[in-house]
Amino acid sequence: MYESSTLISLLDESMDMHPTRRKFLAMTGSMAVLSLITARNANAAPLTLEQIKKSGELRIGVEAAYPPFSFRKDGQIVGYDIDLADIFAKALGVKPVVTDTAWAGVIPSLYAGKFDIIMSAMSYTAERLKRVGFSLPYAEASQAMLVRSDDLTIKSPMDLNNKIIAIKLGSPGQVLQVKINDALKAAGGAGFKEIKIFDDHPAAYLSLAQGKADVVFNTVPTLAMVIKDAPGKYTMVKGIGADNWAGIACRLEDTEVVKFLDNEIKRLITDGTLEQLQLKWFGFKMDLSTTIPALG
Repeated sequence: MYESSTLISLLDESMDMHPTRRKFLAMTGSMAVLSLITARNANAAPLTLEQIKKSGELRIGVEAAYPPFSFRKDGQIVGYDIDLADIFAKALGVKPVVTDTAWAGVIPSLYAGKFDIIMSAMSYTAERLKRVGFSLPYAEASQAMLVRSDDLTIKSPMDLNNKIIAIKLGSPGQVLQVKINDALKAAGGAGFKEIKIFDDHPAAYLSLAQGKADVVFNTVPTLAMVIKDAPGKYTMVKGIGADNWAGIACRLEDTEVVKFLDNEIKRLITDGTLEQLQLKWFGFKMDLSTTIPALG
């Protein structure tokens, strides 16, 4: 897919009364791309299930660096999200096409037409509820803190004065840390010593392991897997924010797709499939809300 600046450049070149063959082919190709995007992903036109079926593909955006939701193993993207995406695609009679996308650009990429849905443990926030259409919850997403097992000083958020915090850019933890820091200062504390922001959580975990950070914010299910994969190295501190869950994100106008996802999630809960996948990837059954949380 061409970036918008490239398309503008090509369209500018098309104004030349004597375009070269290369310019003409580039312009023609770019217009074909624009036509395809317009047909399936124009912001003014909702994406329908019929369009997905005719295309033969359900296109899924993930960040493949977030085990066990989606991650790379032996050259393949696998995980809880991927197994679910396979089920959704089968229900539509199409094949799943997974695109690995940097988290910071995942919502813009959705609206740019690079994929149809986002399945990457996206938790509900007030800001996101304004930007995307969410499905019902399909995973837990309550925040917790990961600390080193030999650090006995952190038992609650109120123990974070003069501590170095590691968070992922654009994550709920980035929002939560502001509230916690404000609470620390309101209680007469010094607040955080430093906030380190990373492009992904594995880099934040490495900073914690190396002693360059004191705590990492992430969701309970994901931190449970981090602890499982490194026995004795870390501990988890829960109860640092309100209960929350993750949903599958679509463009706001794609209400038919959201309804399909809601019905599939309800079906998978009823027949036990969702619980089986949770036990497979997380080792425990998640307590899911039956509604999207109301966030101000």
